[in-house]
Amino acid sequence: MTLNPHDFVITRKRKKYRFALFHNSPLCYELEEWDKTWQADHVELGAGTGLFAVALAEEHPDKKFLAVDVKGDRLQTGARQAEEKSLANIRFLRARADQLSDIITPATLDSIWLTFPDPFPKKRSAGRRMTHPTYLNIYKTILKPNGAFYLKHDNRDFFCWSLEQLVAEKWHIDELSFDLHGSDLTEEYKIMTTYETRWTGGGLQTNFVKAYSGKP
Repeated sequence: MTLNPHDFVITRKRKKYRFALFHNSPLCYELEEWDKTWQADHVELGAGTGLFAVALAEEHPDKKFLAVDVKGDRLQTGARQAEEKSLANIRFLRARADQLSDIITPATLDSIWLTFPDPFPKKRSAGRRMTHPTYLNIYKTILKPNGAFYLKHDNRDFFCWSLEQLVAEKWHIDELSFDLHGSDLTEEYKIMTTYETRWTGGGLQTNFVKAYSGKP
């Protein structure tokens, strides 16, 4: 059934309107609709609008990208841009990080990008952080043996805690910066997410790490 977005315009923050756009997009999927035969090469997790994944998909038309977030009303932004650009190598999926094993075939991903996830600053919420060992083990399972994990974040405390988890879980730290945009790392890493564009102008620095679960 096709929804008419204009039936939902007069709503709080237009969320129902944006949900209708997600529902109607041929690039957007709910978990139960996902076609597992469409094998992604790269995943952006906690993708928000998914515009970062769109930029990567545009740079690498020979690779397949999947933007994953729990909020479909955000993902529709990237989906609309991908449609406007006629990108055939990207999809948008509303799902949680702990459901990745149900989505991705083991040992098939070239990379996972985790971009500005909720830091859950309270100590009792540490298990919900998307760099907790529980999640790192999921990432390790679906990445290829030489697949890379990338993390970008502006919260230094969360980022340092994440580095500690990576080291404790025996991941190999390959590249590291506490000021990505002031570093000489590759320009592709510096493509900004929607969140990043909004807040770096306020003086916040982007922390960045690239890591491997095995030998790179």
